[in-house]
Amino acid sequence: MKKYLCLAAGAALFIAWTSLCSAQSDAPYTEGPVWQITMVKAKYGMGDDYLKGLAKTFKGSLEEAKKQDLILDYKILVGDSANAQDFNIMLMVASKNMAAFDNAREKFDPIAKKVEGSVDQQRSTAVKRMEIREIIGDKLMREVTLK
Repeated sequence: MKKYLCLAAGAALFIAWTSLCSAQSDAPYTEGPVWQITMVKAKYGMGDDYLKGLAKTFKGSLEEAKKQDLILDYKILVGDSANAQDFNIMLMVASKNMAAFDNAREKFDPIAKKVEGSVDQQRSTAVKRMEIREIIGDKLMREVTLK
């Protein structure tokens, strides 16, 4: 009994110490939302076609996700490529924190089915997109506010 009491007291002290340490962070910033970023290279002359497709699927899905408080916001940035290997479209989705990604399929699959249709329809749309764009890369980044 005494052994378990000591273990419980030790665990409580450890939790209190880690909480104190994190509360006194010397980081020059405070943490904000987490952004899921996809860098896309639309094939020559296909940028508008790609964006038209996004207006139906990407926008529709993310508007529903916002209504359900699954995401905070989303943005699409369009610009010129710096070189032949560079992206020209950036898709950005903001989530409250990293925990928002837990069980993501359970949360987002029903939205995709509602907006885009069956899994076969979703696959067909994805295959068509491959003809007009290339994914250059994905990043997960945290927004910070400088102190």
